[in-house]
Amino acid sequence: MNDAAPLPGRPHLHYRSGALHLEDARLADLAREYGTPLYVYSRAAMLDALAAYQRGFAGRRARICYAMKANSSLAVLQVFARAGCGFDIVSGGELQRVLAAGADPATVVFSGVGKTRGEMRQALQAGIACFNVESEAELEVLSAVAQALGMRAPVSIRVNPNVDAHTHPYISTGLKDNKFGVAHERVLATYRRAAQLPGLQVKGIDCHIGSQITEETPYLDAMDKVLDLVQAVEAQGIALEHIDFGGGLGIDYQGDTPPAADALWAKLLARVDQRGYGQRLLMVEPGRSLVGNAGVCLTEVLYLKPGEQKNFCIVDAAMNDLPRPMMYEAYHAIVPLDQASSAPHQTYDVVGPICESGDWLGRERSLAVRPGDWLAVLSAGAYCSAMGSTYNTRARAAEVLVDGAQVHLVRERESVSDIFRCERLLPAEKI
Repeated sequence: MNDAAPLPGRPHLHYRSGALHLEDARLADLAREYGTPLYVYSRAAMLDALAAYQRGFAGRRARICYAMKANSSLAVLQVFARAGCGFDIVSGGELQRVLAAGADPATVVFSGVGKTRGEMRQALQAGIACFNVESEAELEVLSAVAQALGMRAPVSIRVNPNVDAHTHPYISTGLKDNKFGVAHERVLATYRRAAQLPGLQVKGIDCHIGSQITEETPYLDAMDKVLDLVQAVEAQGIALEHIDFGGGLGIDYQGDTPPAADALWAKLLARVDQRGYGQRLLMVEPGRSLVGNAGVCLTEVLYLKPGEQKNFCIVDAAMNDLPRPMMYEAYHAIVPLDQASSAPHQTYDVVGPICESGDWLGRERSLAVRPGDWLAVLSAGAYCSAMGSTYNTRARAAEVLVDGAQVHLVRERESVSDIFRCERLLPAEKI
């Protein structure tokens, strides 16, 4: 690898004099200062990914709502809020995070199949832009909650178009057997009911078919179905102010070739224009594609354990820190922070300390490492720290955000006392 050449698909991650840098920050220095496991995010990488969407929507009435479940760190939310993004939330807790980051609640859309009455009240009182309603039963409850507050809830119906996104079944959301959205054949009846309910105000239509999508065809197929429904709904006398096409665009984990956001939206918008809906407010909800390749997880090699069938590289990061491999058998590239190791290359399974056979970060990786070396797990900006846990009473990792040569600690390393702070011991036993 040429010195200072960026890693494929990651323009802000590069080796300089053999040392891995994210922007201008030497990652070994961060590992030494903040300890490991450690998440490091690039502000420039996030804004570059966002810029592709902004180019795609240039000159359009459009709102880009960051799907914050991908990475809900407050500093990450600040980056996107300051860049003009709205937010796609799926819980009352995420709404509180948006507000804590200083974002405008009027740019928030609330998705999710199981909104509680308390969350509905919280979102209505905050003044969010829209609820993406996912069932007919939810319509009835939301109307009642809004009426009790003397309000009308702005709603769009999330459509399940029965389109195969060709992605992992756990992150597919647009097929008939998925729990999300209103079935295509029930959409018109659901809109008619929404228009009748006194506590609701119909605003738009929403569709989201999955995550880590690397082909354009599923988007085009879903768009055609949604636009057919726009025409059918408005023929019933129900006006739709906005069309929300969701998110789900994938990133390059292992030679994946998703379309660039601006190129994809040029094709999608051509179809929108052809159908006569180009002047509507258009909304999208990208998550992974904005943050996935902006982050790395740094980890220290603890032990090398040779075996008859496998060699194990045991590191201090684990499935509680980075759960995607355990949950989805997901691939994350793993590279050394220092290219100058004199260790011989061997093939290892990279595993963590947790007492589960599923605690692995990478299988059959060729690495030249010794105990004490540091590694970077790549493409770790999305659905990694956000999905972390304290399993085995392991404190969650610290997080830093780099901006050029500036480094900001944005999440302190959790302590064990933090983990059980809300727990209570039983009363003393009587003798």
